[in-house]
Amino acid sequence: MILPPLSLYVHFPWCVSKCPYCDFNSHAVQGEMPAARYLAALEADLETQAPLVTGRPIESVFFGGGTPSLFAPDAIARVLATARRHLAFTADAEVTLEANPGTIERGRFAGYREAGVNRVSLGAQSFDPATLKVLGRIHSPDETRLAAEELHAAGLANFNLDLMYALPAQSPGAALADVDAALALAPAHLSHYQLTLEPGTLFAARPPALPDDDAAHAMLDACFDRLAARGYARYEVSAYASDGRRCRHNINYWEFGDYLGIGAGAHGKLTSGVPGTPALRITRTTQPREPRRYMSAAGQPPATRDVAAAELPFEFLMNALRLCDGFVPTLFEARTGLDWAVIEAPIARLEARGLMDRRAGRARPTPLGQSFLNDLLLDFLPESRAGAAG
Repeated sequence: MILPPLSLYVHFPWCVSKCPYCDFNSHAVQGEMPAARYLAALEADLETQAPLVTGRPIESVFFGGGTPSLFAPDAIARVLATARRHLAFTADAEVTLEANPGTIERGRFAGYREAGVNRVSLGAQSFDPATLKVLGRIHSPDETRLAAEELHAAGLANFNLDLMYALPAQSPGAALADVDAALALAPAHLSHYQLTLEPGTLFAARPPALPDDDAAHAMLDACFDRLAARGYARYEVSAYASDGRRCRHNINYWEFGDYLGIGAGAHGKLTSGVPGTPALRITRTTQPREPRRYMSAAGQPPATRDVAAAELPFEFLMNALRLCDGFVPTLFEARTGLDWAVIEAPIARLEARGLMDRRAGRARPTPLGQSFLNDLLLDFLPESRAGAAG
């Protein structure tokens, strides 16, 4: 049997400060960060979960956060060495580290490369100093530029820049200026996503004045054209890559692949049984969210939940609909164990409304559909499909 590709996600939950728009599991450092204890917990976590994927090679690793670059290169090397002791790795495994430009000391990227990192995701967000201050970022535009120089010098030219648009008081011209500033640094990849007000964040409680929908669409269109002209192809709703530089780790998420989730609040997804058949079993894993609880429970198995068959269409499409090239029916059947007929009717309805199309054997959202992905997903909820069938 052929199981989905397998990735490894490792979460580092601390930041220098909490950004007002962020709803990730991140915590501002207060006092001394318990780095040694946390690393020991990660090692115990890896050892406990490794038997769940015996014999399956890791194709990508992602160190996310929080701010993983608060941890020194030798800490990242230690986690990777532990992972390699307990897990098989493909020869060309992609290993990504998230980094904040304001936490990078000179020469540190060379250390991360020696540790085994071969890709970096740098959180630029904007190149406008006033906007960065509103966003609660601790770095300056010049620190982002210096970090990019360090990446190139360290031989880590395969790096991503995170960039946001539709920011408080931002004009389409300012959004395009941010893209131009990013392109000047020659990243291999660019994540370009709209600021949204997420529940539980400071921005949700005290919303800033944001550009309206028309202005946001104008920004997206102008930035898309500029990126395309410079050779960056959009392959996912918020992701653009130069040739051969798509993020393999994220593609595995979007194609409903498997991943081990290590660290405080980390989630995982594992497949067992027979792919492409009703005997398929998909299990979600979850670790304690609060770092102290996670460290206290070091080495304990994660909480698990089997995904019900009725939920699988929504879970698959929540990721796959983000792909600009869409997906083939055989991928849906192999990854869910369900027959294509389960989602044939809702896809046909969305096609009739101009929100999806099927060309060359692939189902994908249209440009209009990409703007309303949450609305598309509603058609694949269990109750929506049951109502349509009735």
